[in-house]
Amino acid sequence: MHKRAMMSRDYTDLSDVEYDEELEKSSSEQETTKPPWKKSLPHVLVATIVSFLFGYHLGVVNEPLENISIDLGFNGNTLEEGLVVSTLLAGAFLGCLFSGWIADEVGRRRAFQLCALPMLVGASICATAKSLMGMLLGRFLVGTGLGVGPSVASLYVAEISPAHVRGTYGSFIQIATCFGLMGALVIGIPVKSILGWWRICFWVSAVPAAMLAILMMFCAESPPWLYKKGRIAEAESELERLLGSPHVAAAMIELSKTDSGDEINAVKLSDLLFGRHSRVVFIGSTLFALQQLSGINAVFYFSSTVFRRAGVSSNLANVFVGISNFIGSFVALALMDKLGRKILLLLSFFGMAIAMALQVIAAALFTSSNPISFYLSVGGMLLFVLLFAVGAGPVPSLLLPEIFPNRIRAKAVAFAMSVHWVFNFLVGLLFLRLLDQLGPATLYSMFCTFCLMAVGFVMRNVLETKGKTLQEIEIALLPQ
Repeated sequence: MHKRAMMSRDYTDLSDVEYDEELEKSSSEQETTKPPWKKSLPHVLVATIVSFLFGYHLGVVNEPLENISIDLGFNGNTLEEGLVVSTLLAGAFLGCLFSGWIADEVGRRRAFQLCALPMLVGASICATAKSLMGMLLGRFLVGTGLGVGPSVASLYVAEISPAHVRGTYGSFIQIATCFGLMGALVIGIPVKSILGWWRICFWVSAVPAAMLAILMMFCAESPPWLYKKGRIAEAESELERLLGSPHVAAAMIELSKTDSGDEINAVKLSDLLFGRHSRVVFIGSTLFALQQLSGINAVFYFSSTVFRRAGVSSNLANVFVGISNFIGSFVALALMDKLGRKILLLLSFFGMAIAMALQVIAAALFTSSNPISFYLSVGGMLLFVLLFAVGAGPVPSLLLPEIFPNRIRAKAVAFAMSVHWVFNFLVGLLFLRLLDQLGPATLYSMFCTFCLMAVGFVMRNVLETKGKTLQEIEIALLPQ
């Protein structure tokens, strides 16, 4: 270690001329050889276990909720049934508020392990619950872990990925979430026929949580975080693991342009809201707000009802929605590093507006004897989910760690993700009431309007980050 420290160059003392010369030299070398993607892939796959757990725990109570309410003695109480679902969101909001501080204090790897702990304990409490309070306690603990995990996963994947595949790796987060949702659906199938099967559904989730905690022991730590902490030699060592020896020097030169040392501890909420980087924080937070105001969760919540009106079973409806989500996610995987983040966001939000317009037309034409409205409802809903998974779903969680400067990245991502959880909760809480009071045509028109607002916001504010290093993006977004 001492030898490596002595051999490490003092990149922070490079003059501007030296920096430009060495960066030009390293850039010309990298034009012919890009960092190998296979070195960082295993570390990314381990990180996406968090996203799998995120999807699994969001969907794990959908099928078993009725059985849970019967066994625990609150069957027929819609408020208490709703609490079983929403307590997870409350815990996630709380965990998200602290995720930036945790990731900055203990590092990305340790943050993954810490978020796995409440998911393990919470899942065990849910699986053995004898009362509603036990179930709520377990769901809340699981939620705190989920609040920390996804934001850290977005950070980690962005910071360890080579620039030319960072978008592709970011799409893995959305795909893992889809696998989690589908996994929860499949695991829940026997719940109607096997007594107490819902307890098995919760026990199953403990397995990937334990795998995450164990496998993270063998993964690389984030080089930008190590550099920011002043651990230069360790940052070089991890870059060598992730990119290969020929690319370490260029990566270190770029890191030298970011903040390091104890300055990280000076980041406060006021710095995020009113400091020199407030504009990028506003962009990131607004993207997450518009993502939720587009109505995606409302569509998920209402999909079973729409399909039942069309004479299709709720199980088949869930399968169709899941397939649309999968197809969209794999399209995003193929196009993220080819078309770019901004183009996918624009296509996604504009297409979602069209899909919502189809829902408005279907609601206006709806009669019990008009099959056209049914086809428009079902087709519009599947198209909406498909296009959401192409851009509006995966891009914000990838784009935020890219556009936030190294010094504020963890805390800024945590702040923006907390905005996501707040709007997620509000949409889920108010959707059914607004549907009853305003009617589907008016409500879907509002969602369509928010999608169009998102198109205008993206065109005006979002910077294309495809193929750029995190340091290049940081410099481009610095206030003049």
